[in-house]
Amino acid sequence: MNYFPLMVNIEYKKVVIVGGGHVARQKVEALLPTAASVTVVSPSVTETLQNYINEGLVSWKNKVFESADLDDAILVFAVTNDEEVNNAVEEATQHWQLLSRADAKGRVDFINPAVVRRGEFVLTVSTSGASPGLTRKVKTDLSEQFGDYYASYVTFLKEARQQILQVCNGETKKQVLAELLDPKLLQWMEQGEPEKCEEWLQQRIGELQ
Repeated sequence: MNYFPLMVNIEYKKVVIVGGGHVARQKVEALLPTAASVTVVSPSVTETLQNYINEGLVSWKNKVFESADLDDAILVFAVTNDEEVNNAVEEATQHWQLLSRADAKGRVDFINPAVVRRGEFVLTVSTSGASPGLTRKVKTDLSEQFGDYYASYVTFLKEARQQILQVCNGETKKQVLAELLDPKLLQWMEQGEPEKCEEWLQQRIGELQ
């Protein structure tokens, strides 16, 4: 299966997870940064899921699955350990809804890659299900390679780009935007000196005006 990689905006959109165990908890935690409207359907949930529910981060339908539970959902996860329930979820999923079955025994419209988040900087890794172990290893490697400071770095790049676009265009714009990737800027962020990046930016903009 050759999956098509895609970053999807699901903010405020309905996502249904059928199941309340360890895998359901993993899906919820992957979804929390997206601000999707997540509903868990299960007669029971793990303690961690219960905490998310108590905090109002997730909705919970304390019941067995029914087809109406999928109304208006754009993403559906069937993650129970009961094949019959997963089959029922698949049968109830409409053609326009995307389904992922954890048991991979039926329809699988999408899979979740491993994700490393550093603010707006997002790295994903997938072996298309071929080797979850390799996926985890590469994710760990990326987590070590791209530290938390990348969140601040990318935020700086975003704001700097907006300022540069306001004062220059054409070849000058291309040149200055390329200068934003000077290794010293990343080094300053890694060293906890973001003010040096800002000073550099304001000096460079001043030269353009």
